[in-house]
Amino acid sequence: MPSLARRRTGRDKNLVGFTIADVHYAVDIKRVREIIRPLALVPIPHAPPAILGVADYRGEVVPVLDVRRRFALPTVEPTRRTKWIVVEMGRRLAGLVVDSVTEVFGKSDADRRAVPELGVGDAARGIQAVYPYEGSLVFVIDVDRIAAVADVLDLSALGRGLVEEKR
Repeated sequence: MPSLARRRTGRDKNLVGFTIADVHYAVDIKRVREIIRPLALVPIPHAPPAILGVADYRGEVVPVLDVRRRFALPTVEPTRRTKWIVVEMGRRLAGLVVDSVTEVFGKSDADRRAVPELGVGDAARGIQAVYPYEGSLVFVIDVDRIAAVADVLDLSALGRGLVEEKR
């Protein structure tokens, strides 16, 4: 399936918006492969707390990261609005669990605000840009920084096992 970035019609639509605990966030549309409903998860022993497990996404095993946990927020039960944003991280994919996806929209560099200091190390939320949005703010997250916790997982052997198990 083509990525959203290739299917979009307006050149000005460069962000995919979502919410976590009533705060608006976004990711660069060029990094988004697809927005999907949650899939079946396989838990991974000794994975970082933000990693819920892995899922078989179109024949590829991808780590699934709970953005709430990554931001040290309380977890909530999934609802019908809960979505996964499958993002590209170089040659790998990862699923980001979000409370809801809002819209695809555009912002220009002229609208950009200074990024606030939000902590150091794991406490930093990986914000790469801030824009005004519907009377509030939208925080554009750095996909690589947010999903870096998945880098510790070696999915190569695990992936072969999941795919074989499905057959």
